[in-house]
Amino acid sequence: MNAAPTADIAERKRQLVRGELAEAAVTLLADQGFEETTVDQIAAAVGLSRRTFSRYFQSKEDVVVHMMSGPSARMCAELRARPADEPPAVALRHALSVITSLSVANPDKTLHVSRLILDTPAVLARFLERLSRWQTEMAGILAHRTGLDPDADMRPALAAGVALTAFQTGLRRWVDSDGTEALDELVDQAFAMITPALDLGTAPS
Repeated sequence: MNAAPTADIAERKRQLVRGELAEAAVTLLADQGFEETTVDQIAAAVGLSRRTFSRYFQSKEDVVVHMMSGPSARMCAELRARPADEPPAVALRHALSVITSLSVANPDKTLHVSRLILDTPAVLARFLERLSRWQTEMAGILAHRTGLDPDADMRPALAAGVALTAFQTGLRRWVDSDGTEALDELVDQAFAMITPALDLGTAPS
């Protein structure tokens, strides 16, 4: 009877350690640069060994991308929760606001993490892998909302991909402006251009 609570406690501890490692990594990377910072230094910053670090992350690239894991899960949850009759473009933009709002809630950290992701090829590669997973999950949600078959109809995957490209484009512009432009406004501008492409219609009755 105690298995589930024990598992929950273990998972919370795991998430706590992962979070501590991620925070330490961001601080060190800001001070020293990506190439100059080692896994050993990140682990030591929170009192862990390199071997213990490997239980939580495969590499320092994964530590940086991990910072987006929580927001991305909430983004997909938000997309699922949007009203069924809401147009796809509106639903997708509301979902992405879970991530873009971080630029207001914690601008310095979000800007630094975003710059690390976009300007470090090894981290960008990991991030693009993560975006591909987001696209697949979002496409499934959009297909469910519209009654389309994601295995037979490309529109849900295309809509998710276009929305994520709009987000990436706004994020790139925001980072290049050193945070002087508003990320939400930049993504809004991008969505205004792509909204017609996000009209999925519905499955034939």
